Amino acid sequence: MRKIFNVVIAAAVGLGMATCSRRAESKKPDRVAQTKLDACALLTKQEIEAVQSARITDTKSSESAGGDFRVAQCFYTAAEFDKSVSLTVTQKHPTNTQSRTPKQFWEETFVAEKGEKGEKEGGEERERRTPPKKIAGLGDDAYWAPNRFGGMLYVLKRDAFISISVGGSDPEQTKIDKSKALAQKAIDRL
Repeated sequence: MRKIFNVVIAAAVGLGMATCSRRAESKKPDRVAQTKLDACALLTKQEIEAVQSARITDTKSSESAGGDFRVAQCFYTAAEFDKSVSLTVTQKHPTNTQSRTPKQFWEETFVAEKGEKGEKEGGEERERRTPPKKIAGLGDDAYWAPNRFGGMLYVLKRDAFISISVGGSDPEQTKIDKSKALAQKAIDRL
């Protein structure tokens, strides 16, 4: 009797392990989501130096994966610090199979709602920040979002998007042009 009990327990444990193994396999993320992009590999120091007319002294990379996305960033430090450049790559979270894709986030952020009025605050509508400006001919879709530091260029390419910000005291159009030149090189390497 004891021998039969041990066989039944062993079979139950084996069946349980096989079921867990199949569940784990079915929840594995797809290969594309596993392709980890290195933001610092998307631009060279020489490319940034040519665009910014400043020597790049250091690069620092960082990465985080939380919520819906994996985000890799590279900060290119210029000898004249205000001419430094920041590049960020946003991809789908590698293990969260229920998360939004970068393209879904893109559509919610840039495509879904456009207008001049923002949300209500204390019963009054407040003005929204300056809306992003569509940039033609770059990636699958691109927008320039002005901010108090100058602005940031966002470019969607397939299943990821990049954002790039160039420092310096250039006028907005010059910053857009510089950002576009660098973004084109970066998305060519995605």
